[in-house]
Amino acid sequence: MSASVVMVADTHPACEVLGPGVRYCVWVQGCPLRCGGCVSPEWIPFEGGTAVPVADLADEIVRTAADGLTLSGGEPFAQAQALAELVTRVRARRDLSVMSYSGHTLEWLRRHGDEHQRRLLSLLDLLVDGPYVAGRHAALRWRGSANQRLHRLTDRHRDLPGPDESAGLRIEITPDRRVHWLGVPPVPGFGPAFSRAFSRVFSERPAEGRRE
Repeated sequence: MSASVVMVADTHPACEVLGPGVRYCVWVQGCPLRCGGCVSPEWIPFEGGTAVPVADLADEIVRTAADGLTLSGGEPFAQAQALAELVTRVRARRDLSVMSYSGHTLEWLRRHGDEHQRRLLSLLDLLVDGPYVAGRHAALRWRGSANQRLHRLTDRHRDLPGPDESAGLRIEITPDRRVHWLGVPPVPGFGPAFSRAFSRVFSERPAEGRRE
């Protein structure tokens, strides 16, 4: 993967359900893990997405009012070199909190991750690790299944307020009648069911999702 370009599946400038505070979210395209029941199956193939220069994406992020950056996908650590550069560029201009999801465990990243993956890991404040397991689906803080863990890697978010439970979903309808959802789905299979339901309501355009 290039250090200067991120293959982006989607972005959102002001997400409040995937990390503390208001966060700019980047969902990357491509994941080698292929978890069963993945909530974003269309973002598994490495083909697709939009090639966005790291410098341009950093400029966009720092211009927003977000107080944090969340990386999801897809598998962020499959594009670790570019994302580490992105975080470095953003942090040079604004000291944002940075959180990432990964289907790899923290232990795997520390023991087996390459230099780019270890660099990205070193830049994170929060990591949600582990593959999504549909049979262990749970309504936890920013996580979709009970095996996934929330790691506080710095002191920035050492004391997170409130119980360890889901932050819920946000549903948005755009002026061109696209329907998006953001957050951790409440039940396995939510994404396809949501898409089918809203495709019937807005028959001219299917629903879309921005997920965990």
